[in-house]
Amino acid sequence: MPDTTTVHEPSQVAEGTQASDDAAGYYTLGEPVSDGKAPGGPLEDQWNTRQFEARIANPANRRRLSVIVVGTGLAGASAAATLGEAGYVVKSFCYQDSPRRAHSIAAQGGINAAKNYKGDGDSIYRLFYDTIKGGDYRSRESNVYRLAQVSVNIIDQCVAQGVPFAREYGGLLDNRSFGGVQVSRTFYARGQTGQQLLIGAYQALERQVAAGTVRTYSRHEMLELIVVDGRARGIIVRDLVTGEIETYFADVVVLASGGYGNVFFLSTNAMGSNVTATWRAHRKGAYMANPCYTQIHPTCIPVSGEHQSKLTLMSESLRNDGRIWVPKNKADATLDPREIPEEDRDYYLERIYPSFGNLVPRDIASRQAKNMCDEGRGVGPEVDGVRRGVYLDFADAIERLGRPAIEEKYGNLFDMYARITGEDPYTAPMRIYPAVHYVMGGLWVDYDLQSTIPGLFVTGEANFSDHGANRLGASALMQGLADGYFVLPNTIRDYLADGPFDRVPEDHPAVLEAQQSVQDRVETFLSINGTRSVDSYHRELGNIMWEYCGMERTAEGLRKAIELIQTLREDFWRNVRVLGTAESLNQSLERAGRVADFFELGELMCIDALNRRESCGGHFRAESQTEDGEALRHDDHYAYVSAWEWSGEGERPVLHKEELTYEFVEMKQRSYK
Repeated sequence: MPDTTTVHEPSQVAEGTQASDDAAGYYTLGEPVSDGKAPGGPLEDQWNTRQFEARIANPANRRRLSVIVVGTGLAGASAAATLGEAGYVVKSFCYQDSPRRAHSIAAQGGINAAKNYKGDGDSIYRLFYDTIKGGDYRSRESNVYRLAQVSVNIIDQCVAQGVPFAREYGGLLDNRSFGGVQVSRTFYARGQTGQQLLIGAYQALERQVAAGTVRTYSRHEMLELIVVDGRARGIIVRDLVTGEIETYFADVVVLASGGYGNVFFLSTNAMGSNVTATWRAHRKGAYMANPCYTQIHPTCIPVSGEHQSKLTLMSESLRNDGRIWVPKNKADATLDPREIPEEDRDYYLERIYPSFGNLVPRDIASRQAKNMCDEGRGVGPEVDGVRRGVYLDFADAIERLGRPAIEEKYGNLFDMYARITGEDPYTAPMRIYPAVHYVMGGLWVDYDLQSTIPGLFVTGEANFSDHGANRLGASALMQGLADGYFVLPNTIRDYLADGPFDRVPEDHPAVLEAQQSVQDRVETFLSINGTRSVDSYHRELGNIMWEYCGMERTAEGLRKAIELIQTLREDFWRNVRVLGTAESLNQSLERAGRVADFFELGELMCIDALNRRESCGGHFRAESQTEDGEALRHDDHYAYVSAWEWSGEGERPVLHKEELTYEFVEMKQRSYK
């Protein structure tokens, strides 16, 4: 059984830290980290320069070079398909029963690209600027500019694959706007954009399966990374049907395993979404960057009771035509919204942020919705004595455009809302409330998308690189496909140019150690035989995370959360009950491993949040706000990427800072008013 830790009492001043550091005593300060791969020079030339400078593995060698890709969402499927097309030998793994079940399928609203089809002033630079600003100046200029450059190629790639993007009357691709920007750059397929894009990537993947360059392994979950002589050389997986522990080797490993929002238990993520692949890599030496940066999505169906195990996302595209409001008077919260006259409605986003109105970024919209409910003006049923909901009203849009136009744009979303709530959004306002959605944190990578473990590359939501402290809507699909189709295939070849590498013996000590650690962990879970279910621990952990490391945070609350998580984790390893056996389908065992990793991640998230005494992106520190209650950032202290190193069971994590410098954008306080 893993050694459990006792609560770290914060010292007055930890060695190497500042006296003003709220997290002093919870971590050790390490050496700075930097990205040595990004070329210098003008932004617009950097990506072309890197592509030219990257070495090439010749076609004959590619047939002898092998790549493992973990995850089959947009980032993973597109990467595996592209690498297979290039001639590499690719093994693709997913825990779902089909690559098409990856969580990318759930994305609704759209994908950004700087095409400027509307002629409304968009450009590569504007997309770059909006992404930097939307992320509250906590992301690298080099990575973000590359993302904006590559975005224009993604749409052409997807159209060629047959993705049915919405089109205007004349046949041209249509665009709509999303929160945080003032142009229309979002391509969409009704409210099913993620599904249609994933089908395109899946088709590309299956083409390579038929060609023999890619082999897929569904219902296989990665449980350990194999590191030999300092390089990533393979993975240990569990066949989720038979329970067999299997070992696979390759010259390079790519993690495209998604985000860790399920640490909060209630989130918009699929129930199986987890952090295990990246966390196992973290424990082997890959730095975890900005783990506390969590995105709260503003338009989700509100919690209706304690019976829920997940939350349902309603596309942010709804904010294009829906108007958000709450009653001006608390007493009106129980009334039918259609009975509340116009003069008694507070369209608070339009009032507070007149320039952007209902299209403010996600973090702004989420925080203001919470403020309205905290004031007692929330609507909907009471849950734990609080009404957690605001109205998203389409009455004006239906009157202006007609119901058929709204049905064409949002029909499947309205139908989904009606099925879940039993309410008709065409005749009464929707109720929405913020929920945990995406994570900006992930494994630290350089410009080549390589982690601190040579040979381990990380793409999509599994890395930290592009979104800073807050992701703009419709940018997740953009990053996943940019990484998989265009970035990784051009950077991984520089590493593989040194191959083929020596074959790893199956009896290598590093391999045997990894296999034994997985086997011991499985046996431990099954041997504890306690009294509490895995899900009960997960729910309690999620409550701690949401209460103290959610939309609003304080130093006192975060310290309490760390203590509560450590105590709960100790109880988990003493008292969890995992039913079934190891040699069979066993979802209780699957969840036990994922929740155990969530405990360790949750503690690190709280330490990372405690270290940042600033309100940034969607992370509101009560100790850091302006006179009118807006978020207050502190660039003089916190303009860095926090890259955390695992230092062993019961040991304090080590913080390595990557200083962020801005040559082309001026850091300034965000304003959407």
